[in-house]
Amino acid sequence: MSLDTFNIERADDDATVIATINRPDKMNAMDRAFFHDLIGLMDYCDSEPVVDTCIITGAGRAFSAGGDFATFQELTTISAIRRHLRLVYDAFHSLERAEVTVIAAVNGVAFGGGCEITIASDFAIASTNARFAFKEATVGLMPGYGVIRGPEIIGKRWTRRLAMTGEEIDARTALGIDLVQEVTEPDDLLDAARALAARIRENAPWGVRLAKQFINRDQGAPGIAESIEATALLFLTDDHRERVSEFFEGREN
Repeated sequence: MSLDTFNIERADDDATVIATINRPDKMNAMDRAFFHDLIGLMDYCDSEPVVDTCIITGAGRAFSAGGDFATFQELTTISAIRRHLRLVYDAFHSLERAEVTVIAAVNGVAFGGGCEITIASDFAIASTNARFAFKEATVGLMPGYGVIRGPEIIGKRWTRRLAMTGEEIDARTALGIDLVQEVTEPDDLLDAARALAARIRENAPWGVRLAKQFINRDQGAPGIAESIEATALLFLTDDHRERVSEFFEGREN
């Protein structure tokens, strides 16, 4: 299978796919190819009869730093922005609608889309050096998927705080607000994710899969169209364009 932005391994008698986001030089930032590959990853896992779990983690010191700013610079028209945002939502939603269990093994920085993958996954385990944030407000945007799903997972107050401040929280704080369900030492992270997969695997598979489908049955369209339109407009503001320009200028200096 060819998914360029992921390194794919099979474990646990081929029942577990370990998918490592493999752009460490970019802190695993998410470009368009990533979102296409994330959808392809879920399709691959669901098409393999023996696979019942997908563990997503990151290469290097980041889980994912979020959206790739180089992609932002390419979005120059409202139609292009809408298409990109629909792709982003489809990618995150693919984790929710997948038949397999999806576990986020957060090994480091999980900003923006990295934090949103954590929310979209069925379970999330973090290492002690993980950090979480919605950084979109710092570049004139909002976490479009996060503001829809965040209130269901971490509550309205914490969603507001993260979305409106851009501040970072550590793994223990993430555990306290139910963004993650377990915290481990870095060297134990993947073992903890595989152990969780093994506990789930002890149960009848169709009971597990149908439980996920029923829990996620209402996580479809409501609010997504409005979020796409609002976020698309933010992409066209001077605030956003100035902040992105400042980012690239600072990196060059």
